[in-house]
Amino acid sequence: MTPDRAAGLAECVRALADGEVTSRALVEQALARVESTQSTVNAFRVVRAEAALAEADAADKELAAGVRRPLLGVPVAVKDDMDVAGEPTAFGCEGEFPPAVEDGEAVRRLRAAGAVILGKTNTCEFGQWPFTEGPAFGVTRNPWNSEHTPGGSSGGSAAAVAAGLVPAALGSDGAGSVRIPASWTHLIGIKPQRGRISTWPRPESFQGITVNGTLARTVEDAALLLDAASGNHEQDLHRPPALRVSDAVGREPGRLRIALALKPPFTALPARLRPDVRARIVQLADTLAALGHTVEEADPAYGQIGLTFIPRATAGLAERVREAPFPALLDRRTRDAARLGRLLGGAPLRAARRAEATLHRRVGALFETYDVMLAPTTAAPPPRIGSMLSLGGFATDRAMIAACPYAWPWNILGWPGVNVPAGFVAGGLPVGAQLLGPANSEPLLVSLAAQLEADLRWHEQWPPQQAATDAPAA
Repeated sequence: MTPDRAAGLAECVRALADGEVTSRALVEQALARVESTQSTVNAFRVVRAEAALAEADAADKELAAGVRRPLLGVPVAVKDDMDVAGEPTAFGCEGEFPPAVEDGEAVRRLRAAGAVILGKTNTCEFGQWPFTEGPAFGVTRNPWNSEHTPGGSSGGSAAAVAAGLVPAALGSDGAGSVRIPASWTHLIGIKPQRGRISTWPRPESFQGITVNGTLARTVEDAALLLDAASGNHEQDLHRPPALRVSDAVGREPGRLRIALALKPPFTALPARLRPDVRARIVQLADTLAALGHTVEEADPAYGQIGLTFIPRATAGLAERVREAPFPALLDRRTRDAARLGRLLGGAPLRAARRAEATLHRRVGALFETYDVMLAPTTAAPPPRIGSMLSLGGFATDRAMIAACPYAWPWNILGWPGVNVPAGFVAGGLPVGAQLLGPANSEPLLVSLAAQLEADLRWHEQWPPQQAATDAPAA
Protein backbone atom coordinates (compact mmCIF):
# COMPACT_ATOMS: atom_id res chain seq x y z
CA MET A 1 0.00 0.00 0.00
CA THR A 2 1.42 3.35 -1.03
CA PRO A 3 0.81 6.21 1.42
CA ASP A 4 0.36 8.77 -1.40
CA ARG A 5 -2.98 7.30 -2.49
CA ALA A 6 -5.61 5.04 -1.02
CA ALA A 7 -5.60 1.32 -1.63
CA GLY A 8 -8.90 -0.16 -2.72
CA LEU A 9 -11.65 -0.93 -0.26
CA ALA A 10 -11.38 -4.71 -0.66
CA GLU A 11 -7.59 -4.50 -0.45
CA CYS A 12 -7.80 -2.49 2.80
CA VAL A 13 -10.24 -4.98 4.33
CA ARG A 14 -7.94 -7.89 3.52
CA ALA A 15 -4.76 -6.14 4.73
CA LEU A 16 -6.40 -5.12 8.01
CA ALA A 17 -7.73 -8.62 8.65
CA ASP A 18 -4.30 -10.11 7.90
CA GLY A 19 -2.52 -7.68 10.21
CA GLU A 20 -0.46 -6.11 7.41
CA VAL A 21 -1.57 -2.61 8.33
CA THR A 22 -3.43 -0.89 11.15
CA SER A 23 -6.54 1.20 10.89
CA ARG A 24 -4.68 4.08 12.52
CA ALA A 25 -2.03 3.95 9.79
CA LEU A 26 -4.69 3.98 7.06
CA VAL A 27 -6.53 6.87 8.67
CA GLU A 28 -3.35 8.88 9.31
CA GLN A 29 -2.33 8.43 5.67
CA ALA A 30 -5.79 9.44 4.47
CA LEU A 31 -5.81 12.53 6.67
CA ALA A 32 -2.39 13.52 5.32
CA ARG A 33 -3.63 13.14 1.75
CA VAL A 34 -6.70 15.25 2.48
CA GLU A 35 -4.60 17.97 4.13
CA SER A 36 -2.15 18.09 1.22
CA THR A 37 -4.93 18.47 -1.38
CA GLN A 38 -7.56 20.49 0.44
CA SER A 39 -6.26 23.80 -0.94
CA THR A 40 -6.38 22.42 -4.48
CA VAL A 41 -8.82 19.53 -4.98
CA ASN A 42 -10.95 20.76 -2.04
CA ALA A 43 -12.99 17.58 -1.72
CA PHE A 44 -14.11 17.89 1.93
CA ARG A 45 -16.46 20.23 3.78
CA VAL A 46 -15.84 18.53 7.15
CA VAL A 47 -12.73 16.53 8.14
CA ARG A 48 -13.15 14.47 11.33
CA ALA A 49 -9.45 14.10 12.13
CA GLU A 50 -9.63 13.58 15.90
CA ALA A 51 -12.82 11.51 15.81
CA ALA A 52 -11.59 9.36 12.92
CA LEU A 53 -8.33 8.55 14.71
CA ALA A 54 -10.27 7.55 17.82
CA GLU A 55 -12.50 5.31 15.70
CA ALA A 56 -9.39 3.81 14.10
CA ASP A 57 -7.89 2.99 17.47
CA ALA A 58 -11.12 1.29 18.52
CA ALA A 59 -11.12 -0.69 15.27
CA ASP A 60 -7.53 -1.82 15.86
CA LYS A 61 -8.50 -3.17 19.28
CA GLU A 62 -11.34 -5.15 17.70
CA LEU A 63 -9.07 -6.49 14.96
CA ALA A 64 -6.46 -7.55 17.51
CA ALA A 65 -9.19 -9.39 19.42
CA GLY A 66 -10.13 -11.34 16.29
CA VAL A 67 -13.32 -9.42 15.51
CA ARG A 68 -14.17 -9.27 11.79
CA ARG A 69 -16.74 -6.95 10.22
CA PRO A 70 -17.19 -6.14 6.53
CA LEU A 71 -15.36 -2.78 6.60
CA LEU A 72 -13.70 -2.87 10.01
CA GLY A 73 -11.12 -0.11 10.25
CA VAL A 74 -11.37 1.19 6.66
CA PRO A 75 -11.64 4.99 6.20
CA VAL A 76 -14.46 6.15 3.92
CA ALA A 77 -16.19 9.46 3.21
CA VAL A 78 -19.83 10.48 2.97
CA LYS A 79 -21.49 13.36 1.16
CA ASP A 80 -22.53 16.39 3.20
CA ASP A 81 -26.24 15.71 2.78
CA MET A 82 -25.97 12.79 5.22
CA ASP A 83 -26.17 13.16 8.98
CA VAL A 84 -23.06 12.22 10.96
CA ALA A 85 -23.54 12.56 14.70
CA GLY A 86 -21.75 15.61 16.06
CA GLU A 87 -21.20 17.22 12.65
CA PRO A 88 -23.27 19.83 10.76
CA THR A 89 -25.22 18.85 7.65
CA ALA A 90 -25.00 21.97 5.51
CA PHE A 91 -25.75 20.30 2.14
CA GLY A 92 -23.74 22.89 0.22
CA CYS A 93 -25.40 25.89 1.89
CA GLU A 94 -23.85 28.93 3.54
CA GLY A 95 -24.18 29.62 7.25
CA GLU A 96 -23.51 27.86 10.53
CA PHE A 97 -25.49 24.66 10.95
CA PRO A 98 -26.10 22.78 14.21
CA PRO A 99 -24.42 19.41 14.65
CA ALA A 100 -26.56 16.37 13.89
CA VAL A 101 -27.80 14.60 16.99
CA GLU A 102 -27.43 11.12 15.53
CA ASP A 103 -26.22 9.34 12.41
CA GLY A 104 -28.48 8.94 9.43
CA GLU A 105 -29.39 5.32 8.75
CA ALA A 106 -26.86 4.87 5.92
CA VAL A 107 -24.04 6.21 8.10
CA ARG A 108 -25.23 4.08 11.02
CA ARG A 109 -24.97 1.00 8.83
CA LEU A 110 -21.49 1.93 7.66
CA ARG A 111 -20.43 2.23 11.28
CA ALA A 112 -22.04 -1.11 12.07
CA ALA A 113 -19.91 -2.59 9.29
CA GLY A 114 -16.85 -1.13 11.05
CA ALA A 115 -16.04 1.75 8.68
CA VAL A 116 -14.26 4.87 9.93
CA ILE A 117 -16.02 8.04 8.73
CA LEU A 118 -13.13 10.27 7.68
CA GLY A 119 -15.27 13.28 6.79
CA LYS A 120 -18.07 14.81 4.76
CA THR A 121 -17.54 15.79 1.15
CA ASN A 122 -18.48 18.94 -0.74
CA THR A 123 -21.69 19.27 -2.72
CA CYS A 124 -23.40 22.15 -4.48
CA GLU A 125 -26.35 23.87 -2.79
CA PHE A 126 -29.02 21.24 -2.06
CA GLY A 127 -27.42 19.03 -4.71
CA GLN A 128 -29.08 20.78 -7.64
CA TRP A 129 -26.35 21.17 -10.22
CA PRO A 130 -23.72 19.11 -12.06
CA PHE A 131 -20.84 21.13 -10.60
CA THR A 132 -19.43 21.41 -7.08
CA GLU A 133 -18.77 25.08 -6.46
CA GLY A 134 -20.30 27.69 -4.21
CA PRO A 135 -19.68 30.50 -1.74
CA ALA A 136 -20.07 28.15 1.23
CA PHE A 137 -16.94 26.10 0.49
CA GLY A 138 -15.22 27.33 -2.68
CA VAL A 139 -14.39 25.21 -5.71
CA THR A 140 -13.95 21.44 -5.85
CA ARG A 141 -11.71 20.49 -8.78
CA ASN A 142 -11.40 17.45 -11.00
CA PRO A 143 -8.24 15.44 -10.20
CA TRP A 144 -7.90 14.56 -13.91
CA ASN A 145 -7.84 18.20 -15.02
CA SER A 146 -7.94 20.91 -12.39
CA GLU A 147 -9.48 23.48 -14.72
CA HIS A 148 -12.64 21.36 -14.91
CA THR A 149 -15.36 20.36 -12.47
CA PRO A 150 -15.59 16.80 -11.14
CA GLY A 151 -19.33 17.16 -11.68
CA GLY A 152 -22.08 17.20 -9.14
CA SER A 153 -23.74 17.05 -6.97
CA SER A 154 -21.59 14.30 -5.40
CA GLY A 155 -18.50 16.03 -6.77
CA GLY A 156 -16.62 16.07 -3.48
CA SER A 157 -17.07 12.32 -3.02
CA ALA A 158 -15.98 11.68 -6.62
CA ALA A 159 -12.94 13.96 -6.33
CA ALA A 160 -11.91 12.33 -3.03
CA VAL A 161 -11.97 8.85 -4.54
CA ALA A 162 -10.47 9.82 -7.92
CA ALA A 163 -7.59 11.63 -6.20
CA GLY A 164 -6.91 8.58 -4.03
CA LEU A 165 -7.77 10.29 -0.75
CA VAL A 166 -10.17 7.53 0.33
CA PRO A 167 -10.93 4.13 -1.23
CA ALA A 168 -14.68 4.76 -1.60
CA ALA A 169 -17.42 7.21 -0.66
CA LEU A 170 -21.16 7.57 -0.42
CA GLY A 171 -22.97 10.07 -2.61
CA SER A 172 -26.58 10.73 -3.53
CA ASP A 173 -28.26 10.73 -6.92
CA GLY A 174 -31.38 12.77 -7.71
CA ALA A 175 -30.82 13.40 -11.42
CA GLY A 176 -27.53 11.59 -11.97
CA SER A 177 -25.61 13.07 -9.04
CA VAL A 178 -23.61 9.87 -8.43
CA ARG A 179 -23.37 8.72 -12.04
CA ILE A 180 -22.43 12.10 -13.56
CA PRO A 181 -19.42 12.81 -11.29
CA ALA A 182 -18.39 9.16 -11.57
CA SER A 183 -18.36 9.51 -15.36
CA TRP A 184 -16.35 12.73 -15.22
CA THR A 185 -13.74 11.34 -12.79
CA HIS A 186 -13.25 7.81 -14.25
CA LEU A 187 -15.02 5.95 -11.44
CA ILE A 188 -17.67 3.34 -10.83
CA GLY A 189 -20.84 4.99 -9.59
CA ILE A 190 -23.76 2.84 -8.48
CA LYS A 191 -27.21 4.39 -8.27
CA PRO A 192 -29.15 1.57 -6.61
CA GLN A 193 -32.84 0.77 -6.57
CA ARG A 194 -34.88 3.38 -4.69
CA GLY A 195 -34.79 2.48 -1.00
CA ARG A 196 -31.81 0.11 -1.26
CA ILE A 197 -29.81 2.51 0.93
CA SER A 198 -31.98 4.33 3.43
CA THR A 199 -32.39 8.11 3.24
CA TRP A 200 -33.56 8.27 6.88
CA PRO A 201 -34.06 10.65 8.75
CA ARG A 202 -36.15 11.33 5.65
CA PRO A 203 -38.63 8.58 4.73
CA GLU A 204 -37.77 9.49 1.13
CA SER A 205 -35.70 12.26 -0.45
CA PHE A 206 -36.87 14.86 -2.97
CA GLN A 207 -40.25 13.20 -3.50
CA GLY A 208 -38.59 9.83 -4.09
CA ILE A 209 -36.27 10.81 -6.94
CA THR A 210 -33.07 10.97 -4.84
CA VAL A 211 -31.32 7.83 -3.61
CA ASN A 212 -27.99 7.23 -1.89
CA GLY A 213 -25.28 5.46 -3.87
CA THR A 214 -21.60 4.57 -3.98
CA LEU A 215 -18.45 5.76 -5.75
CA ALA A 216 -15.24 3.75 -6.03
CA ARG A 217 -12.44 2.91 -8.42
CA THR A 218 -13.49 -0.71 -8.90
CA VAL A 219 -16.78 -2.52 -9.26
CA GLU A 220 -15.92 -4.74 -6.29
CA ASP A 221 -15.29 -1.75 -4.03
CA ALA A 222 -18.47 0.04 -5.09
CA ALA A 223 -20.49 -3.13 -4.48
CA LEU A 224 -18.87 -3.75 -1.08
CA LEU A 225 -19.76 -0.26 0.07
CA LEU A 226 -23.27 -0.67 -1.31
CA ASP A 227 -23.82 -3.88 0.65
CA ALA A 228 -22.44 -2.30 3.84
CA ALA A 229 -24.70 0.75 3.56
CA SER A 230 -27.83 -1.07 2.37
CA GLY A 231 -30.88 -1.64 4.53
CA ASN A 232 -33.87 0.19 5.82
CA HIS A 233 -35.11 2.16 8.75
CA GLU A 234 -38.51 0.99 9.90
CA GLN A 235 -40.06 4.28 8.75
CA ASP A 236 -38.59 4.31 5.22
CA LEU A 237 -41.25 4.64 2.53
CA HIS A 238 -39.38 2.44 0.03
CA ARG A 239 -38.20 -1.02 1.08
CA PRO A 240 -36.99 -3.16 -1.83
CA PRO A 241 -36.20 -6.85 -1.33
CA ALA A 242 -32.78 -7.45 0.22
CA LEU A 243 -29.93 -8.20 -2.20
CA ARG A 244 -26.25 -8.94 -1.70
CA VAL A 245 -24.79 -7.15 -4.69
CA SER A 246 -21.08 -7.91 -4.13
CA ASP A 247 -21.76 -11.61 -4.72
CA ALA A 248 -22.31 -10.72 -8.39
CA VAL A 249 -18.73 -9.47 -8.84
CA GLY A 250 -16.87 -12.10 -10.83
CA ARG A 251 -20.05 -13.99 -11.65
CA GLU A 252 -20.50 -14.52 -15.38
CA PRO A 253 -23.44 -12.41 -16.57
CA GLY A 254 -24.24 -14.83 -19.39
CA ARG A 255 -24.79 -13.75 -22.97
CA LEU A 256 -26.99 -10.70 -22.74
CA ARG A 257 -29.15 -8.71 -25.11
CA ILE A 258 -28.09 -5.08 -24.73
CA ALA A 259 -29.94 -2.05 -26.08
CA LEU A 260 -27.65 0.80 -27.09
CA ALA A 261 -29.73 3.95 -26.43
CA LEU A 262 -28.03 7.05 -27.81
CA LYS A 263 -31.04 9.34 -28.18
CA PRO A 264 -31.60 11.72 -25.24
CA PRO A 265 -35.07 11.75 -23.65
CA PHE A 266 -37.20 14.64 -24.87
CA THR A 267 -36.90 17.90 -22.96
CA ALA A 268 -38.07 21.39 -23.78
CA LEU A 269 -34.44 22.46 -24.15
CA PRO A 270 -31.99 21.14 -26.75
CA ALA A 271 -29.49 18.37 -26.01
CA ARG A 272 -27.06 16.77 -28.44
CA LEU A 273 -24.57 13.96 -27.88
CA ARG A 274 -21.10 15.25 -28.70
CA PRO A 275 -19.37 13.18 -31.39
CA ASP A 276 -16.27 12.51 -29.28
CA VAL A 277 -18.42 11.20 -26.40
CA ARG A 278 -20.54 9.16 -28.80
CA ALA A 279 -17.40 7.53 -30.15
CA ARG A 280 -16.37 6.39 -26.67
CA ILE A 281 -19.83 4.91 -25.97
CA VAL A 282 -19.90 3.09 -29.30
CA GLN A 283 -16.42 1.75 -28.59
CA LEU A 284 -17.68 0.38 -25.28
CA ALA A 285 -20.63 -1.21 -27.10
CA ASP A 286 -18.15 -2.88 -29.45
CA THR A 287 -16.28 -4.26 -26.44
CA LEU A 288 -19.51 -5.74 -25.09
CA ALA A 289 -20.16 -7.34 -28.47
CA ALA A 290 -16.64 -8.77 -28.47
CA LEU A 291 -17.36 -10.28 -25.05
CA GLY A 292 -20.22 -12.23 -26.60
CA HIS A 293 -23.23 -10.01 -25.97
CA THR A 294 -25.75 -8.96 -28.59
CA VAL A 295 -25.80 -5.17 -28.87
CA GLU A 296 -28.43 -3.35 -30.93
CA GLU A 297 -29.44 0.29 -31.13
CA ALA A 298 -32.82 0.70 -29.43
CA ASP A 299 -34.34 3.56 -27.43
CA PRO A 300 -36.95 3.26 -24.67
CA ALA A 301 -40.34 4.93 -25.03
CA TYR A 302 -39.72 7.79 -22.60
CA GLY A 303 -42.59 9.93 -23.87
CA GLN A 304 -43.11 13.11 -21.84
CA ILE A 305 -41.29 11.78 -18.78
CA GLY A 306 -39.78 15.22 -18.16
CA LEU A 307 -43.17 16.60 -17.18
CA THR A 308 -43.14 14.29 -14.16
CA PHE A 309 -39.61 15.23 -13.10
CA ILE A 310 -40.07 18.96 -12.62
CA PRO A 311 -42.87 18.83 -10.00
CA ARG A 312 -41.06 16.19 -7.95
CA ALA A 313 -37.67 17.90 -8.10
CA THR A 314 -38.90 21.40 -7.34
CA ALA A 315 -41.40 20.32 -4.65
CA GLY A 316 -38.58 18.37 -2.99
CA LEU A 317 -36.37 21.44 -3.16
CA ALA A 318 -39.12 23.59 -1.66
CA GLU A 319 -39.21 21.24 1.35
CA ARG A 320 -35.48 21.73 1.89
CA VAL A 321 -35.66 25.51 1.49
CA ARG A 322 -38.49 25.65 4.01
CA GLU A 323 -36.16 23.99 6.56
CA ALA A 324 -33.09 26.12 5.73
CA PRO A 325 -31.90 28.14 8.73
CA PHE A 326 -30.54 30.95 6.54
CA PRO A 327 -32.84 31.29 3.50
CA ALA A 328 -31.51 34.75 2.66
CA LEU A 329 -28.09 33.22 1.98
CA LEU A 330 -29.43 30.78 -0.61
CA ASP A 331 -28.64 31.15 -4.31
CA ARG A 332 -31.26 33.09 -6.26
CA ARG A 333 -31.73 30.03 -8.50
CA THR A 334 -32.53 27.94 -5.45
CA ARG A 335 -35.15 30.35 -4.21
CA ASP A 336 -36.77 30.65 -7.64
CA ALA A 337 -36.91 26.87 -8.09
CA ALA A 338 -38.40 26.46 -4.62
CA ARG A 339 -41.07 29.04 -5.48
CA LEU A 340 -41.99 26.95 -8.52
CA GLY A 341 -42.02 23.85 -6.33
CA ARG A 342 -44.54 25.45 -4.00
CA LEU A 343 -46.78 26.18 -6.99
CA LEU A 344 -46.49 22.61 -8.30
CA GLY A 345 -46.72 20.92 -4.91
CA GLY A 346 -50.45 20.12 -5.07
CA ALA A 347 -52.26 18.52 -7.99
CA PRO A 348 -49.28 18.61 -10.41
CA LEU A 349 -47.13 16.74 -7.89
CA ARG A 350 -49.81 14.14 -7.24
CA ALA A 351 -50.25 13.61 -11.00
CA ALA A 352 -46.49 13.30 -11.48
CA ARG A 353 -46.27 10.63 -8.82
CA ARG A 354 -49.25 8.70 -10.19
CA ALA A 355 -47.60 8.68 -13.62
CA GLU A 356 -44.70 6.57 -12.36
CA ALA A 357 -46.60 3.29 -12.72
CA THR A 358 -47.43 4.09 -16.36
CA LEU A 359 -43.82 5.01 -17.02
CA HIS A 360 -42.67 1.72 -15.51
CA ARG A 361 -44.80 -0.14 -18.03
CA ARG A 362 -43.85 2.05 -20.98
CA VAL A 363 -40.09 2.20 -20.39
CA GLY A 364 -40.06 -1.32 -18.95
CA ALA A 365 -41.32 -2.69 -22.26
CA LEU A 366 -37.74 -2.36 -23.49
CA PHE A 367 -36.71 -5.05 -21.01
CA GLU A 368 -39.09 -7.55 -22.56
CA THR A 369 -36.62 -7.65 -25.46
CA TYR A 370 -33.36 -6.61 -23.84
CA ASP A 371 -31.64 -7.49 -20.55
CA VAL A 372 -29.66 -4.27 -20.09
CA MET A 373 -29.62 -0.80 -21.60
CA LEU A 374 -26.34 0.96 -22.40
CA ALA A 375 -26.50 4.76 -22.66
CA PRO A 376 -24.14 7.71 -22.34
CA THR A 377 -23.99 9.07 -18.80
CA THR A 378 -23.51 12.60 -20.12
CA ALA A 379 -23.60 14.23 -23.54
CA ALA A 380 -20.36 16.13 -22.98
CA PRO A 381 -17.14 15.96 -20.93
CA PRO A 382 -16.84 17.89 -17.67
CA PRO A 383 -17.30 21.66 -18.07
CA ARG A 384 -14.74 24.21 -17.02
CA ILE A 385 -14.73 25.52 -13.48
CA GLY A 386 -17.01 28.54 -13.16
CA SER A 387 -18.85 28.03 -16.44
CA MET A 388 -22.23 27.53 -14.73
CA LEU A 389 -21.69 29.13 -11.35
CA SER A 390 -22.92 32.65 -12.13
CA LEU A 391 -25.59 31.84 -14.72
CA GLY A 392 -29.22 32.73 -14.20
CA GLY A 393 -31.85 30.07 -13.64
CA PHE A 394 -32.90 29.47 -17.25
CA ALA A 395 -29.31 29.58 -18.52
CA THR A 396 -28.27 27.09 -15.85
CA ASP A 397 -31.09 24.73 -16.82
CA ARG A 398 -30.12 25.04 -20.46
CA ALA A 399 -26.45 24.29 -19.74
CA MET A 400 -27.32 21.38 -17.45
CA ILE A 401 -29.64 19.73 -19.96
CA ALA A 402 -27.15 20.23 -22.77
CA ALA A 403 -24.40 18.48 -20.78
CA CYS A 404 -26.45 15.96 -18.77
CA PRO A 405 -29.66 14.86 -20.55
CA TYR A 406 -29.36 11.11 -20.00
CA ALA A 407 -29.32 10.26 -16.28
CA TRP A 408 -32.46 11.74 -14.70
CA PRO A 409 -35.19 9.41 -16.14
CA TRP A 410 -33.90 6.55 -13.98
CA ASN A 411 -34.51 8.71 -10.92
CA ILE A 412 -38.17 9.04 -11.87
CA LEU A 413 -38.36 5.28 -12.40
CA GLY A 414 -36.44 4.50 -9.21
CA TRP A 415 -34.46 1.77 -10.98
CA PRO A 416 -30.73 0.99 -10.68
CA GLY A 417 -27.91 2.15 -12.92
CA VAL A 418 -24.14 1.83 -12.88
CA ASN A 419 -21.72 4.30 -14.43
CA VAL A 420 -18.62 2.69 -15.92
CA PRO A 421 -15.63 4.52 -17.37
CA ALA A 422 -15.78 4.85 -21.17
CA GLY A 423 -12.39 6.43 -21.78
CA PHE A 424 -11.12 9.94 -22.37
CA VAL A 425 -11.60 12.82 -24.79
CA ALA A 426 -9.37 15.80 -25.56
CA GLY A 427 -7.70 17.37 -22.53
CA GLY A 428 -7.52 14.03 -20.72
CA LEU A 429 -11.15 14.43 -19.66
CA PRO A 430 -12.97 11.26 -18.62
CA VAL A 431 -16.44 10.30 -19.85
CA GLY A 432 -18.67 7.41 -18.86
CA ALA A 433 -21.51 5.12 -19.86
CA GLN A 434 -24.51 3.89 -17.92
CA LEU A 435 -25.55 0.27 -17.59
CA LEU A 436 -29.28 0.52 -16.81
CA GLY A 437 -31.81 -2.09 -15.80
CA PRO A 438 -35.31 -2.58 -14.41
CA ALA A 439 -36.23 -2.85 -10.74
CA ASN A 440 -33.80 -4.74 -8.51
CA SER A 441 -31.36 -5.51 -11.31
CA GLU A 442 -28.23 -4.40 -9.42
CA PRO A 443 -26.65 -7.90 -9.42
CA LEU A 444 -26.90 -8.22 -13.20
CA LEU A 445 -25.57 -4.70 -13.79
CA VAL A 446 -22.68 -5.25 -11.38
CA SER A 447 -21.84 -8.61 -12.96
CA LEU A 448 -21.70 -7.00 -16.41
CA ALA A 449 -19.69 -4.02 -15.13
CA ALA A 450 -17.17 -6.36 -13.51
CA GLN A 451 -16.83 -8.32 -16.75
CA LEU A 452 -16.06 -5.09 -18.61
CA GLU A 453 -13.59 -4.03 -15.92
CA ALA A 454 -11.71 -7.32 -16.16
CA ASP A 455 -11.30 -6.72 -19.89
CA LEU A 456 -10.58 -2.97 -19.95
CA ARG A 457 -8.65 -2.62 -16.64
CA TRP A 458 -9.79 0.99 -16.25
CA HIS A 459 -9.00 0.96 -12.52
CA GLU A 460 -5.29 0.79 -13.31
CA GLN A 461 -5.36 4.36 -14.65
CA TRP A 462 -4.81 7.23 -12.21
CA PRO A 463 -4.99 11.00 -12.64
CA PRO A 464 -1.68 12.73 -13.33
CA GLN A 465 0.02 13.34 -9.98
CA GLN A 466 0.41 17.08 -10.57
CA ALA A 467 -3.35 17.55 -10.90
CA ALA A 468 -3.75 17.43 -7.13
CA THR A 469 -0.94 19.88 -6.47
CA ASP A 470 -0.81 22.36 -9.35
CA ALA A 471 -4.42 23.54 -9.26
CA PRO A 472 -5.28 27.10 -8.26
CA ALA A 473 -6.38 27.52 -4.65
CA ALA A 474 -10.05 26.78 -4.01
